[in-house]
Formats: sequence, structure tokens, C-alpha cells
Amino acid sequence: MKLLEKLEDPDRPLLGPNVKALKFWGLLLPESRSKKYFYLFMHFAVTVFTATEYIDVWFVKSDLALLLNNLKITMLATVSVLKVTTFLLWQNAWRDLIGYVSRADLEQRATSDSRKLALINGFTGYCRKITYYYWFLMYTTVAIVTVQPIFKFFSSAAYRLDVQSGNGTYLQVVSSWIPWDKNTLPGYLLASIYQTYAAIYGGGWITSFDTNAIVIMVFFRAELELLRIDCAALFDDEKSFGDMAFMRRLKECHRRHTELVKYSRLFDSCLSPIMLLYMFVCSVMLCVTAYQITIETNPMERFLMTEYLVFGVAQLFMYCWHSNDVLYASQDLSRGPYESAWWSRDVKYRKNLYILVAQFNKVIVFSAGPFTKLTVATFIRVSVVDCDPDVVDCLESLCMRSRL
Repeated sequence: MKLLEKLEDPDRPLLGPNVKALKFWGLLLPESRSKKYFYLFMHFAVTVFTATEYIDVWFVKSDLALLLNNLKITMLATVSVLKVTTFLLWQNAWRDLIGYVSRADLEQRATSDSRKLALINGFTGYCRKITYYYWFLMYTTVAIVTVQPIFKFFSSAAYRLDVQSGNGTYLQVVSSWIPWDKNTLPGYLLASIYQTYAAIYGGGWITSFDTNAIVIMVFFRAELELLRIDCAALFDDEKSFGDMAFMRRLKECHRRHTELVKYSRLFDSCLSPIMLLYMFVCSVMLCVTAYQITIETNPMERFLMTEYLVFGVAQLFMYCWHSNDVLYASQDLSRGPYESAWWSRDVKYRKNLYILVAQFNKVIVFSAGPFTKLTVATFIRVSVVDCDPDVVDCLESLCMRSRL
């Protein structure tokens, strides 16, 4: 608990651990020139490693098992490289977005409304769970990938004899091309060190980027629900109520929604290209891993493949789940003004209220490129593509009705 408390930041009560993770892994570059160049070199080294994974495809194309394993990991690594590259290129946009989230979150935490405070604390606790559980899942996957060669060497006598006799090759941490012989023990150890470094650092990339993006999605949902509460209270405090008070509240609600729309579009512009690629990667990875599980006879190997599959699918699922929540919260926002005592007020108030409702008709939704919205229905179509169409339609209908 003391370790987790050190991750908190009073200036960023919602994004504290996420921003510190971004800084630790070098996605948010430091001001110091030497540290900045150090992180850029680290990013470059992992990017070069990803390129060697593609080169290795040529050398393992005759071995179907190695080819599938390489393809599965390489495509996921490509998404990670794209995440970091875009984050560095659009650094100012991400800093602006993080600054807006922190500023708007602090403004809402200053309220004395018990209902709003309970909602804020609930969403903050949820963000912490999502962040820490995701970190745990990621590094469990990294640990499995890095330990798998050692585990196989000591658990499989046949594999051990093949390697020792020269009839087999060492199992690599991550399949990649290295400009030296990997089948000798010194060359294999050097390759394993480089591959382990790339796996760990790539894991840091994924966790810091994904948890930051998901928490920002949760913030958008929370802000929409808080805005709905404020809209329902537009005509409260009748004793002190008047034209000035109403217009002040109305303008504040309009300003907050305008900012929400502006920064949600900025966020979508940064995330959408990545999610488009990830939709394709997830489809390929699902097919490859499912095929590997069916042909693998070793129960432990099946378990390791399943865990990797769960991690890969969990990334896309979490994006779709939270984007879906934002979409429904945005659609429900227009109910807020009608939950107020508008019906007991003069016509002039109702006209101004209608202008606010028209602003709320701008629905906030995130996308995966120009082709599809990022929703649970989209995730279902990607992950159960081989199911009967009636089954897919039934699952989508259940999601729409329950609103998750």
C-alpha cells in the first residue's frame, strides 16, 4: 500500500499513477536533454528489435509452428511501436489532453454535493483497479514469455536431448533475427538478453499507454454523468433562484459540454488509427492462437498460449467496453435538462433549455479508423467472427438492452 501511495499525485487525483507510468517508461519525455535522448535511444532500440522480428519471418517460414508464433508476437509488437511513435509525434496533443482531464477533475472534486462526491470517488477507485489489474496481467504475460524457454528446457526431456545433441534449436524468448549464430550457447544467451529487454520494455509501453487511455475514457463517462446531475439541478434553490442564476448555470453546463466534445475529438484523433490497426491484429492473433491451441498436445503449452490469447483479447475488449460506456452516457445526457423542474418555469427558460439540449445532441463516440465505432458490438463481431450470424446478432442485442 505504501508503494501504491507513492504513485498518487495530488495535482492529478485521477491520472496520478498513469502519468507517472508514462514518465517512467519515457512516453512523456522529460525536460532534461540527456534524459530525453536516453529514452529516445531506448525507444529506438525496441523499434529496431521489432524490425528484426519481421526479418526473422523469412528464416522461419519453413517451420509452421515458429512462423505462427513469430507472426502472433510481431504483430502485437507492431501495435506497441505504433502507440509509442504516435504518442511521441503527438506529444503536445496528449499533454493538452492530460492537462484538461486533470483540470476538469479538480474542478468537480471541489463540490460539496454528496451525490457527486460519491460518484467521483467510485470512478477513481474503479480507475485504480483497472490500472493495477492491467499492469498485473501485462507483466504476468511478460514473465511467461521470458520464462517459457527455461521452463521448456527443464520440463521436456526430448527437447533437452535434441538441443544437446545438435538436432534441435534453442527456444527463443521472442523470435527475432540476430547477426550472429543463435544456436551456440554464448550467442543464444546474448540474444535472450536483448529479447528479454525488448519484451519488458515493450510491456511497459503497452501498460502505460493503454491504462492512460482507458482512464481518460472513464473520465469522459464520469464527466458526462456529473454534467447530467448538474443539468437536473438547473432550477434548484428556489429562494435564491433568478434569471442570473439560471443563465450562469446554463452557460457553465454548455461550456463543460463544449470542452468535452472538443477534447473527446482530440482523444479520438490520437487513438483511432491505433485501434484500426489493432482490430486487424486482434483478428489475426485470435485465428493464429486458436489454431496453435488445437494442434498443441502439451497441457502447459496450451495454458501459456491461452494466457497470451486472453491478454491480447483483453486489450481490445477494455477499449470497446469503456468506449461503449461513454457512448451511452453521451446519449443519456440529453435527459438531464428534462429531469429538472423545467415544466414549472416560464417559456423563456424553456427556450434557453432547448438550446442546451441541442448542444447535447452532439454524441461523443470513439472510432477505429473511418470504418467502425469502438463499441462492444464491434468487439463481438471481431472476436466471434466464426459464430453463426444469429448468435452474433443475439449477443449484440443483449449488450444494447443491458447497456452493460
